[in-house]
Amino acid sequence: MVRETNLTVDDLIYPMFVMSGEGQKVEIPSMPGCYRYSLDLLLKEIAEVSQVGINAIALFPVIPEHQKDETGTESYNPEGLVQTAVKAIKKAVPEIIIITDVALDPFTTHGHDGLVDENGSVLNDPTVEILAKMALSQAHAGADFVAPSDMMDGRVGAIRQALDNQGYINVGILAYSAKYASAYYGPFRDALDSAPKFGDKKTYQMDAGNSKEALKEVELDIAEGADIVMVKPALAYLDIIHQVKQNTNLPVAAYNVSGEYAMIKAAAANGWIDEKKVILESLISMKRAGADLILTYFAKEVALMLM
Repeated sequence: MVRETNLTVDDLIYPMFVMSGEGQKVEIPSMPGCYRYSLDLLLKEIAEVSQVGINAIALFPVIPEHQKDETGTESYNPEGLVQTAVKAIKKAVPEIIIITDVALDPFTTHGHDGLVDENGSVLNDPTVEILAKMALSQAHAGADFVAPSDMMDGRVGAIRQALDNQGYINVGILAYSAKYASAYYGPFRDALDSAPKFGDKKTYQMDAGNSKEALKEVELDIAEGADIVMVKPALAYLDIIHQVKQNTNLPVAAYNVSGEYAMIKAAAANGWIDEKKVILESLISMKRAGADLILTYFAKEVALMLM
């Protein structure tokens, strides 16, 4: 009766992985309980999660190696895996909100979020042009939100302009505004086979020691037309979530990332923690810090707990 912060199923966004083929459900070794689904089985899983009250999914593609290249051209293929999946999901479960990822790392042979030159440096402006094309193709397929996760400068404004110019004024932008160059992303990169083949992402993702920069990045994204801003990761950055919430009136999302998920699963498998209680306590901490929405691989489990 006197609890100040509550967690509900409406707070949850479920990240899901789609792969090519049929009849495929492949568990991700570093993320027990999470799977790569072929589209036919993904549709069944989405129908199930919708029935337990989850209103939104974030879609991530597992792209075969033969479809990757240096410039990620498959990312804006109108008949690509993501675009085909979005159309099928909207037909099968029209009420579910679909959030599509806008970044090149799943589509490139080098695994970086942008184009790279001969010296291995990431090229910001040419990347932004491709991201806008990618976002347009996803909007055309039926995405409700596009979510630029690449951290290129100026990409939110370019995407908003491209969407508006083509009449997609109702497609929202969930911006990965404060995305840190974190060691917590390892299992996710295993899931997509998208780890960078050289270097790291510290030239375009944020340094773990910076908080003022997060507020600057959020401010820029809002000015460029973001509808929701996000902090990623969540648990090690609760202070950032709180500061962002104090400095904006937009909805704030937090991404409870793969490494956070994997640590809880590993500790629970060893009998060291009470899994359900730790999951709920972790997500409550994100809400308490100021998150309005939480992307979490625990979404289905939590929805069942809250029923």
